[in-house]
Amino acid sequence: MNSFGERFKFTTFGESHGIALGCIVDGVPAGIKIDEEFIQSEMDRRKPGKTKYETQRKESDTIQILSGVFEGKSTGTPIAMILYNENQKSKDYSNVKDLFRPGHADFTYFHKYGIRDYRGGGRSSARETAARVAAGAIAKLVLKELHISVESGIYEIGGLKSEILDFDYAKQSEIFALDKNIEQEQKDIIKNALNSHDSVGGVAVVKVTGVPAGLGEPMYHKLDGQIASAMMGLNAVKAVEIGDGVEASKSKGSLNNDQITSSGFTTNHSGGILGGISNGDEIITKIYFKPTPSIFCEQKTVDINNEDKIYNLKGRHDPCVALRGSIVCESMMSAIIVDMLLLNMNSKIDYLKSVYN
Repeated sequence: MNSFGERFKFTTFGESHGIALGCIVDGVPAGIKIDEEFIQSEMDRRKPGKTKYETQRKESDTIQILSGVFEGKSTGTPIAMILYNENQKSKDYSNVKDLFRPGHADFTYFHKYGIRDYRGGGRSSARETAARVAAGAIAKLVLKELHISVESGIYEIGGLKSEILDFDYAKQSEIFALDKNIEQEQKDIIKNALNSHDSVGGVAVVKVTGVPAGLGEPMYHKLDGQIASAMMGLNAVKAVEIGDGVEASKSKGSLNNDQITSSGFTTNHSGGILGGISNGDEIITKIYFKPTPSIFCEQKTVDINNEDKIYNLKGRHDPCVALRGSIVCESMMSAIIVDMLLLNMNSKIDYLKSVYN
């Protein structure tokens, strides 16, 4: 499946070392101002090669809009966008043509389809997420009209956790750090892993503010269920928490319940979601990324004939995929919220009357 969403839907295409990647976004209401500079700025946040903490593959990730926009506004028809690959080094993967890279999707893709694009993982590469960021940028332009904001940052690197969540600071940090007091230590963890020819995992946090109460489609399309599904569908993500997440399992009801006053909720242990529906509070989600499987250490593997082999990596790879992954999480969250907003339009007859009467 290569499509996401019900009302706000996008389909991505392309491979890591193919000619191009892109997406088709459907369900965008007509009349939205399509700010191409903003879309490109979102692409620039995710693109590789900006700092020493990322893969040194140099891609401009220049986005081109092919359809669905006229005189700077959405027309209500599908918006197609494309970005061309410019810096592939497919020869770096010639030694893995018949090998399965440990920790990658090579083994599973081959056993599912009987064929795989070994050049950087093909469709299973995290490069595909560039198209998701393009779609997420369109979603953000919709949310801007409704004064809803989505922000992200890095909460944890290699086990070192933030004490504060400063989303404004994360926007200017090289590693999108939420806590400036431990940013350098987190950078050192990444550098040490890189110098050891290894990699390290991390945790991103996504915060949504301005969401109205009532978003989510019980029973089988709950807001938190769709958030978990979308985030777990990203490369290298191994766990997702809403609100207090795992810590809630260690608490008591008297402590975990978010009590309600005329001024609103006194706490936000729920992460802004109750019964699969938004309660109007901030939506807080943590996303856990495993260490990048592309490491420059000798490893055991097998080839397509199931013969034992020794594998040595070549190429350019992120020492911590969580960094740029946080931007993708933010983009996916934006798409989810827009989709839920559109789905919610038929939950009450009053909504229909407000349009048609």
